[in-house]
Formats: sequence, structure tokens, C-alpha cells
Amino acid sequence: MKYSYKVPCKKEKLRDIRSFVKEILDKHGLSEIDSSTLVLAIDEVCANLIIHAHQCNAKESIEIVIHVDKGVGIIFDIIDKAEIFDISNYEEPQLEDIIKKQRKGGLGLILVKRIMDNIQIIQDPSKNICRMTKKIEVA
Repeated sequence: MKYSYKVPCKKEKLRDIRSFVKEILDKHGLSEIDSSTLVLAIDEVCANLIIHAHQCNAKESIEIVIHVDKGVGIIFDIIDKAEIFDISNYEEPQLEDIIKKQRKGGLGLILVKRIMDNIQIIQDPSKNICRMTKKIEVA
């Protein structure tokens, strides 16, 4: 099954994105923990895109496409046209370094990489896709 949701790049739309993702995951019988964990990962990537890549420009948009496949699990495509940050090549800083330097950012991407089983960045001339796969039992 395939579900799609497109929103303008406004921080206020993050709540709608979380609701959309949770509603889809609940439809497919995921546990509360699995659902919340995946919502957190999608929210983090969307927030980074909206805030950093699009500077909260409501004239621009991102699209979330969720593919639910009983044999594969769940594939999340986050599609946009901004300069893309390649999370798949993101080197995790050591937790000790983050604590020592009292860094405020960067923890979300560490979580996303630990939550998802596979992350790919697909670029073509008209759009960028951040494809994240979670191998999980779905109804």
C-alpha cells in the first residue's frame, strides 16, 4: 500500500506530519513503541529539511510517501527540491565528544540512523528523495 502527504515548509506542519505517519502506522498494526520510534525518525528528518534546507519557506514543500509492504516492511520517502544533506554518509560523533563540547544539535540524526535499517539518498534533476527503510512485521 502507498500513502502520500505533501505539506508546505512551515514548522507548524510538523505536527500534521507526525499525525499522518502515526495514523498510517497504526492502520498496519505496529506496536506503540515501534510507531512512536518511527514517527520520531520521520519528524527529525522533516524538521531538518523544513528548518535548515528550506529555511521555513512556506512557498516550498516536502512530500512524505509511505510504502507498506508485508514482505519488506515500511519504506519512507521524503521528497523535496532543496540542497540535500546526505544522512547516509553522516559520521556519528562520539557521545563523549558531544557531551564535552556541550553540543545542542546532531543527536537527531544519530537516532535516525539507529532507528532505520537502511537510508539512501536518491537525486535526480527534479527532486531529491531520502529513502528510509524499516524491516518490520506489518499487517
